[in-house]
Amino acid sequence: MSGHYNLKALIKAIRSCKTLADERSVIQKESAAIRTSFKEEDSFARYNNIAKLLYIHMLGYPAHFGQIECLKLVASPRFADKRLGYLGIMLLLDENQEVLTLVTNSLKNDMNHSNMYAVGLALCTFANISSEEMSRDLANEIEKLLGSSNTYIRKKAALCALRVIRRVPDLMDHFVGKAKSLLQDRNHGVLLAGVTLITEMCALDERVCDEFRKATGLLVKHLKNLVTTGYSAEHDVLGITDPFLQTKILRLLRLLGKGDATASETMNDILAQVATNTDSTKNVGNSILYETVLSVLEIEADSGLRVMAINILGKFLTNRDNNIRYVALNTLNKVVSMDTNAVQRHRNTILDCLRDGDISIRRRALELCYALVNEGNVRVMIRELLSFLEVADNEFKLGMTTQICLAAERFAPNKRWQIDTVLRVLKVAGNYVREEILAAFIRLTCHTPELQFYTAQRLYAALSSDLSQESLTLAAIWIIGEFGDVLLQGGTIDDGEEVKQVTDTDIIDLLELVLSSPYANTLTRQFVLVALSKLSVRLAELSTPNQSTNQDRIAEILANFSSNLELEIQQRAVEFGTLYGMRDIKMGVLERMPPPEIRATMMGTVSERKPVGSTRTDKDTVVDLIGDDSAPAAINGNGTSSGPSTQDLLADIFGTGAADMSPSPSGSAPGASAGQPPRSAAADIMSLFDSSPAPVPPTSAASLPPANAQATSGSLFDLVTPSSSAPSSAAPAAPAAQPPKPQLQSYSAYDKNGLKITLTPKVSPTQPGVIQILARFASTAGEAISGVNFQVAVPKTQQLQMQAMSSSDIAAGGVETQQMRIHAPAGAAIRLRMRITYSRGGQNVTDQQDFSGFPADLTGSR
Repeated sequence: MSGHYNLKALIKAIRSCKTLADERSVIQKESAAIRTSFKEEDSFARYNNIAKLLYIHMLGYPAHFGQIECLKLVASPRFADKRLGYLGIMLLLDENQEVLTLVTNSLKNDMNHSNMYAVGLALCTFANISSEEMSRDLANEIEKLLGSSNTYIRKKAALCALRVIRRVPDLMDHFVGKAKSLLQDRNHGVLLAGVTLITEMCALDERVCDEFRKATGLLVKHLKNLVTTGYSAEHDVLGITDPFLQTKILRLLRLLGKGDATASETMNDILAQVATNTDSTKNVGNSILYETVLSVLEIEADSGLRVMAINILGKFLTNRDNNIRYVALNTLNKVVSMDTNAVQRHRNTILDCLRDGDISIRRRALELCYALVNEGNVRVMIRELLSFLEVADNEFKLGMTTQICLAAERFAPNKRWQIDTVLRVLKVAGNYVREEILAAFIRLTCHTPELQFYTAQRLYAALSSDLSQESLTLAAIWIIGEFGDVLLQGGTIDDGEEVKQVTDTDIIDLLELVLSSPYANTLTRQFVLVALSKLSVRLAELSTPNQSTNQDRIAEILANFSSNLELEIQQRAVEFGTLYGMRDIKMGVLERMPPPEIRATMMGTVSERKPVGSTRTDKDTVVDLIGDDSAPAAINGNGTSSGPSTQDLLADIFGTGAADMSPSPSGSAPGASAGQPPRSAAADIMSLFDSSPAPVPPTSAASLPPANAQATSGSLFDLVTPSSSAPSSAAPAAPAAQPPKPQLQSYSAYDKNGLKITLTPKVSPTQPGVIQILARFASTAGEAISGVNFQVAVPKTQQLQMQAMSSSDIAAGGVETQQMRIHAPAGAAIRLRMRITYSRGGQNVTDQQDFSGFPADLTGSR
């Protein structure tokens, strides 16, 4: 079988193939012919065969069988054979192949060759394929060649030394002395390779960096010569002398000046000179300016130089090249916390980038806008962000609504402006608003009685014109239900706008319209049922003209939903319908809720991952909440519920009984009698659930231990559904009469880095699907742990509520606790995905772990 005569003939044959199958056939025949020819040991044919084989390899076909023949070519005395052999080795071998050990001796021989080009071939091959073992074997040869009198060899030897220290950092000491001499070389190629080698060495070892700081003056001299020298045809690139060498020197100066005031002072003047004298109309000039900016921002530069560097980035933002604008925005994002005022000067240019056609530029500009918001510019920035929100892609909206509302909460000049801002967000992007933001808006309204009419009026008008925005619908229903009497009584708006008087019939018509809307979902219907029930009390208190008619309408709507196919809605409708006929109880149960406790809104990670004011955090919140139907709960960075507290809910349901349970002033219901025993109210409300409550003797807050965030979750469950394991709200007269507490088993969920987490589950016998879990965090290494953040996610079929952790800092040998409550279908396995972040010994730790160690029968059988 004979193949084609030479490479040219093979290329011609392959190009003449009309189909891929024809090409494969030609290559298979040629590969077979090459294999046969290799056995004949013909040196001329070997050269031809390797050339054809490398072309076959470049086309993507197997050519590994030619590796040994390449080694034979390298051993040939002819330079052409060596060149082709080394090319074949670089293409067909890599550092992981055993055949490579056979190449070491050939490389060593050729590194001592009398022909500089043969030495160059060996060095080039070494720099491409050398392994750790080969680097150790030939390190001495490379070190010797670094001192060669030939600039061609010195340059290639420097690049080989770079390969050696990357593979074996221990050999770095071999090259430090010779690397210093490379900095004094006048040849730009050698100097470029030497600076690259030293930069790598300084990045790998701080001790080496300290040693090369003595050469800062020499590097500054080289850079000054490049900037001030006239035209040099050999090194000129678009009018700039050797931009490659300039950028390399700037990178090395950045490493040498970091954290060293003396070295930084030495290079300050030349950096200013490069920044002012470099032509920014050419891309090569922009590359030098960019490296200069990074160096200025990294070293201990004076404030004037930093401002100049940020101004250069601001100038980049006006460039037509998208890549340059992106680089500028990305760099400004990193330095905005370093000098916010200097970046603020370019605010208008940054805002213009929000209208850019490139989505990546819009994203970076948006992140930068979040970081620029402060008390002085909040009105302007929020106005621009709201304008962009109206036209933004959907992927931006969730993060934008969160950041806009957080900025309004943090920097609002007054409450009226904050409410207006959130209202506009709800109107524009109500389907992309987090429930934490919605809960914060409701809390704000509850704590601002002077603006409750204004807020209710605005929400009523917005909901009347648009039912498609879910968060707008939920907020409007909640506010109208809670403050319907305020809306009906009317009020004034400061700006003199004429407000149309709303009647009780208008409100009920609107709520009926929401129920029949195609946008209504289960949550919306639940909100409407709660709002209608509250309105029945608010209208009764006002004695409106159409009171009896509207009360009948509300009763009819509740009755219509008492046979709804959705079990949750049906249950709410039946409960409210039963409560509807109990006038005395209804007035107490549905009276106005106490304002929920003010807490900071969750500063969690959003889609752009940069919170307002450049306060960066990486605490992702992955907790599902079982919120109250009438007010969505919010959680903070620890998973703490920021909606109405459990004590507030108890006070709203039980009146004075719950008020007596907690020393918190928010737990008492308005107008309740302090001395009234809670038994009658509890008995009446428990009759709705067809259950006989356990007798609760009257007690006072003084006889109880102080209520805390860890105990509230269990209290709510145990009062509604009496349990043998529930803590008693009043101590019995004699300790012997108290039933023994069942021993609860603990399960280890996490034990690493001196932090141990155990989970203790407790199940109510009458509610097998509800599991209360007490998490204990213990420091086991005799060292304090700080900033503990415990986040948990559960499967979609389950729901999770978390209380606040007793303390995020754990003393050495100490224990902290946190309570959780999981609602799972009967028979479902409890599976938790935990994300734990904490600091120990000054080191931040982030870990994720799955836990499924609870017994299978924990939630009962199906």
